Amino acid sequence: MNGAPLVLAADLTAPCAFYQGGPRSVAQFLRDVSHVASLLPRRGPILNACADRYHFSVGLGAALVADRLTVLPAAYAAETIKALRSQMPDLHGLSDADLEIALPMARFPRLAPETPAGSAAPPLPSIPLGRHAVMVFTSGTTGTPVGHVKTWGSLVAGAHAEAGRLGLDDGAAWSLVATVPPQHMYGLESSIMLGLHGGAVPHQARPFYPKDIIGTLASVPRPRLLVTSPVHLRALLTSGVAIPPLDAILCATAPLPLALAEQAEERLGAPLHEIYGATEAGQIASRRPTREEDWRLFPGLVLEPRGAGLIVRGGHVQIPAPLNDIIEPVGSASFRFHGRGADIVNVAGKRSSIAFLEQQLLAIPGVLDGAFYMPDEDLAGPVARLTAFVVAPDLTAAAIEAGLRARIDPVFLPRPLVFVDSLPRLATGKLPLERLRRLLVSDARDVGHGHG
Repeated sequence: MNGAPLVLAADLTAPCAFYQGGPRSVAQFLRDVSHVASLLPRRGPILNACADRYHFSVGLGAALVADRLTVLPAAYAAETIKALRSQMPDLHGLSDADLEIALPMARFPRLAPETPAGSAAPPLPSIPLGRHAVMVFTSGTTGTPVGHVKTWGSLVAGAHAEAGRLGLDDGAAWSLVATVPPQHMYGLESSIMLGLHGGAVPHQARPFYPKDIIGTLASVPRPRLLVTSPVHLRALLTSGVAIPPLDAILCATAPLPLALAEQAEERLGAPLHEIYGATEAGQIASRRPTREEDWRLFPGLVLEPRGAGLIVRGGHVQIPAPLNDIIEPVGSASFRFHGRGADIVNVAGKRSSIAFLEQQLLAIPGVLDGAFYMPDEDLAGPVARLTAFVVAPDLTAAAIEAGLRARIDPVFLPRPLVFVDSLPRLATGKLPLERLRRLLVSDARDVGHGHG
């Protein structure tokens, strides 16, 4: 097979999205794609900044049929756009909102209403499997964002693998609500591609606050799949608001504490699955943390030693990709995750991980959000000390220190403990290192010290 359809559909009248209060058919999606493709500039890659998930999907489809690469930076900071334009002088933007981006921008058009059933449908485009579909960027949580190109074939194969693992290939039309943006690799694979090639019907919204998530879920029929992150999931569960029944939950972007997974399954009455992946490789494994510790590789993938680490290859991973995490293979198709390579901290000869320390901080009642950070020497002086940022308006530094002392070795108590009103997270819930660096040198609301 040299190509794959833009959207997998046996029936062009079937819904492919929830848009403007109702279902949007595959046929109408194809009309929308054709219309937007006619509005794209004649050449050059397209930075798809559409916040509406359906608009993003249409823009991606339009770029694919026009043989344009879709560029998806993690953020739109001036320096990021400047760097992209130096690499791609003919880069253009596509947005459905007024964004201050230093690019020639095309405004996403107002779409026509759903065409009545029985109208002639446009032909279903076939996209070459080797076509460069998107360039996605690492989030910067471990340094400078780096771009990686994905082919249409790799995205399609990954969608089929994920749908099979999650049971979405059961013939039902799964309603999909996602709290993560489509521009991130996780959001692209688990909301956009699951819609195009995974049997799901995504809602156009990207709800953020618990009441918005609940309202969006209530607006779509069962079976319902919630695609989210630990940050959004914790906020949803602590909101105290009744949540509509769910049939599956998918979580990624950060380590998920087992207690949070157990609470989610108990409260929401649905199995919770975690996705493990990296921008370099995309999604490669999943697990249900309440039932299994090990991660199961997607079909066709294998792990191989390479230098001091491991690479993953096969299946939908067309270019062997290094895994920078600390991973222990378990048999030929599973592995155990022991932490991120850049996540390990060594203090006074003792080792821990940032993820573990953050989980202990977040477990303290009254802590709404928090993050640990080991600053560079140029910020911290000759001896770098662990810093923690915390959102806890009703707690004192002494109360947080007492909570941490009960959970971690005292050598890992933060110096300083910085109180902030909020953490500068990306829409995925991730915290790039550069944002933590800026936060460290900015004026904080209050500062306390973990120990004297």
